[in-house]
Amino acid sequence: MHPALQPARQHFAGSFSLDSETMLHKELREEVLEANLEIVRRGLVMYTFGNASGIHRDSGHVVIKPSGVPFDKLKPEHMVVATLDGAIVEGELKPSSDLDTHVELYRAFSGVGGVVHTHSTYATAWAQSGHDIPCYGTTHADYFHGSVPVTDPLDHADISGDYERNVGLAIVRTFDGRDPLKRPGVLVRNHGPFVWGPTATKAAMNAVLLEEIARIAAITVSLHPDAAPIDRELLNRHFYRKHGARATYGQG
Repeated sequence: MHPALQPARQHFAGSFSLDSETMLHKELREEVLEANLEIVRRGLVMYTFGNASGIHRDSGHVVIKPSGVPFDKLKPEHMVVATLDGAIVEGELKPSSDLDTHVELYRAFSGVGGVVHTHSTYATAWAQSGHDIPCYGTTHADYFHGSVPVTDPLDHADISGDYERNVGLAIVRTFDGRDPLKRPGVLVRNHGPFVWGPTATKAAMNAVLLEEIARIAAITVSLHPDAAPIDRELLNRHFYRKHGARATYGQG
């Protein structure tokens, strides 16, 4: 057994058998596992860098990847279940160290059902540059209604204090006056992207799309440093043909 899969009973009150057939939120565990595996398949994470979670809104329970466990070792029963206060409800493994960031996003963004964090190359490079990703074209506009914003830097008190929670609060502040469902991702300055969606599955898809948008934007500015953002009317045309009550894209 990989060391990270050893039960962490010293951390949490109560325990459950990993082969239990009565574990909470079985379907959500399976979806969250698949979201974690998807970001690996798409090349967005190395080793154990990255995590995905989902929320069961009726119960207020968050299902998240355990900390430091290799993705190829994960099973649905390894997912950790926590409350929106960060208390562990079910699971013998430590949750992802980013749990408190995920929780802050679920608390603030009621329409979000899944959250993904990666250190994908191009999105992280933009985060390290301290720049928003401007919307230069229709590929970006199909999924993000405007630029992908970057957070303000954390101060020393934020870093030395409840760091992961403060990352979440910085993201929430960045979306003051912005609709998080129309821009389903953010760049945490000097850190990397956090992305979300109505489900864990959609959050993983948005993480893939954000990395591609970041890659295309990086190439764009390398070819034309003074490239202008997309025309507002063209932005609206592409975004709203896929999103909202008047969407026309697809067979739905």
